Order: sequence, then C-alpha cells, then structure tokens
Amino acid sequence: MWTLALRGGERVAVVAAQWSDAFGVVTRGRVQLELRDGEPGPVLGRDAGFWLRGTGVRALRNPDRRTAKVRIVTPRTPSYRLTEARHEQRG
Repeated sequence: MWTLALRGGERVAVVAAQWSDAFGVVTRGRVQLELRDGEPGPVLGRDAGFWLRGTGVRALRNPDRRTAKVRIVTPRTPSYRLTEARHEQRG
C-alpha cells in the first residue's frame, strides 16, 4: 500500500501494466479521472474508491489548488503467481 500525492493541477499518467490490480481511495481533496480518449471523466471526492483495471482511465488529475492524496492498494503477490504456486503444491 502506498500514497500518491497530487499537487494542485498535477496530472499522473496511468500505465496499465503498473496499475492493473490497483485499487485507489481518495483520502484528501478531489481527483479527476482522465479517460482514454482525453476527455475529462468523473471527479471523485474524499472516500471514493475506484479500480483502474479495464476502465479506460489514462491519467489521474487534481482539479484543485490544494494537494490531493490517493491511497493505492495492490495485492502482495500478483494473482498469476498465486495460481502457479497452487499448481506446484498439487504436483
């Protein structure tokens, strides 16, 4: 788990390979999702949670002046490794 801090007006690109299993929760301020086609998406406020996998979001942007924070939660072990480990235990 880690925290992403976005200064006022800052934009952070979402790279699918890095964020594939990430779940975000806005803990301070507001965050706007930028859609794949560059159009502005919804603005999420404090305590809003969101998945990035399969959503078409290409960036996160802080539409305000104050710093926004997003807590990012990712699984400790990617799901494909868990599947491999289970298969090895059976064999």
